[in-house]
Amino acid sequence: MRLRNDGLKFQGMRRQLVKKVKQLLEEAGLSDEGVLKAMQEVPRHYFFDSTFDMKYAYDNAAFPIGAGQTISQPYTVACQTALMNVKKRDKVLEIGTGSGYQCAILCEMGAKVFSIERQKLLYDTSQKILDHMGYRPRLFYGDGYKGKPAFAPFDKMIVTCGAPYIPDALKEQLKVGGIMVIPVGSGSEQRMLRITRTSETEFEEEDFGVFSFVPMLEDTNR
Repeated sequence: MRLRNDGLKFQGMRRQLVKKVKQLLEEAGLSDEGVLKAMQEVPRHYFFDSTFDMKYAYDNAAFPIGAGQTISQPYTVACQTALMNVKKRDKVLEIGTGSGYQCAILCEMGAKVFSIERQKLLYDTSQKILDHMGYRPRLFYGDGYKGKPAFAPFDKMIVTCGAPYIPDALKEQLKVGGIMVIPVGSGSEQRMLRITRTSETEFEEEDFGVFSFVPMLEDTNR
């Protein structure tokens, strides 16, 4: 796989996008220079199909990537990442690799990423892109509802699809003091929740408003 050129034009478009995302984060009462720096470094247009005009890669909007899925709106990526408070060497479980863009952001921030994707097409494509970019997350083709108990506990978790409920398996794999960011709701809109595990049996829940994601589905799909 050959990646597209990342020239001055694209770098300038990223600067404008990051400026806008920073403003939106501040309006939401959030701040994370680490994720903004990562978004400036990671070429989002690498994750777009060549049939689309690359100018759309730096719009603050979601975009279709195949298999009925989308690459998340940049603000959504920044918001979820900021809510996790990602630190270098954090062990992060991502549910829904999708295009691989969110995964690349986490890798750029120095996290040790474990990511699960149920769509074989997206799993194969994102694996190739991330590998060619020099990122080395642990990618898995599987059911996100089950998590990855063999690698638990995780410092942080991020779910990039709308879950009808918070899976118990994911809660069990979160370390005490760990954070999960997950959009919850069975309709076209979800509530963005931050779940903090405060003890072996207790979890604290915070609500950060309405977002819209594709649904989180069980099993795998070839």
